[in-house]
Amino acid sequence: MVICATGQKGETMKNVVLLYNTCCIYEISILNYFLSVTDQEVLFVSLDGNEKRATEGYMIHPEAVLSEVKTEEVGSFIIPGGDIEEIDRQEVWDMLRLVKKQGGLLAGICAGVDVLEHAGILEGIVSTHAADLDVAVSEQVITARANGYVDFAIEVAKKLDLFEDEADLQETIAFFRDHQRAD
Repeated sequence: MVICATGQKGETMKNVVLLYNTCCIYEISILNYFLSVTDQEVLFVSLDGNEKRATEGYMIHPEAVLSEVKTEEVGSFIIPGGDIEEIDRQEVWDMLRLVKKQGGLLAGICAGVDVLEHAGILEGIVSTHAADLDVAVSEQVITARANGYVDFAIEVAKKLDLFEDEADLQETIAFFRDHQRAD
């Protein structure tokens, strides 16, 4: 297996993924894989708890409603791209601000970056909205353009300390970004 860390050190925090109709799951599929193989807790949520149809066409059933999430248990909050109209609202912005205030990692890709911007999260930091980058990493915020989904996954995994060591990180980069075969 390319990524072989046993999980985040210390306390177990939830990695929350905000689902909505038209969310682009391919943009977070590698990140989700990294979280899964390192035994991280991933919680798929939506604003209403109802099934959502991803851009790719399949239905995803959230495990919880966003309002049920305890922000002090959130280690990362991930927003995939898509037509964000359904989620670009005050209750999401408030959650994002609180997660950031409590030290959680915020990660948005493609139009998910717009939600972070509308919440005021991107003010004063380097982001893909402020710089001509495919992926931008700040203290607690990672943003990416849609084409940066591999580097997005790697950078989030690095921030969450999911790699066993530098060799594990380099092997993962070689496999996922450089398309080298695994031994």
